[in-house]
Amino acid sequence: MLMLTLLMIAACTRERKIDVAASINPARMPSMTTTNVNTLISDSGVIQYKVVSPLWEIYNETDTPYWRFPEGLYLQKYDPYFQVIATVAADSAKYFTSERLWKLEGHVEMTKVPKDLFLSERIFWDQRRAQIYSDTFIHIENATHVLEGTGFVSNDRLTKYRILNPEGIFPVSNE
Repeated sequence: MLMLTLLMIAACTRERKIDVAASINPARMPSMTTTNVNTLISDSGVIQYKVVSPLWEIYNETDTPYWRFPEGLYLQKYDPYFQVIATVAADSAKYFTSERLWKLEGHVEMTKVPKDLFLSERIFWDQRRAQIYSDTFIHIENATHVLEGTGFVSNDRLTKYRILNPEGIFPVSNE
């Protein structure tokens, strides 16, 4: 009787196969993940940038391929003599490779030599149009003034910029 019961249980039990590969969506998974990134980027043998990030994910299997830096990004821009001329730090970032567009979010801080400081919650850097812009609050400090407002447009060297809805503190000479 025991043998008959065991045979019946064995006959009723089917092996279920799970197709793990069919349940994977490549568009939602990074095609490459790198941790503790500290790399230099050059153009024609001249170092242009230094990129530092705890985590770099690359998504190539999407309609719009992108890089993702979910744990923050620090970037240094160099002149031809390897002197730092600008820095960018953000809590998180995405780089849309086809559009050559950076989206920096969280606490975003950009500096430009000699002492210019730009602070915002979200900044876009469009490398195709050589333009930096924001649709959020921006705070700008330099040696002569402090500017604040909402919305910002600049060339990519941060030398010609405009705040769309400005507020500011300007020193006024009595002369």
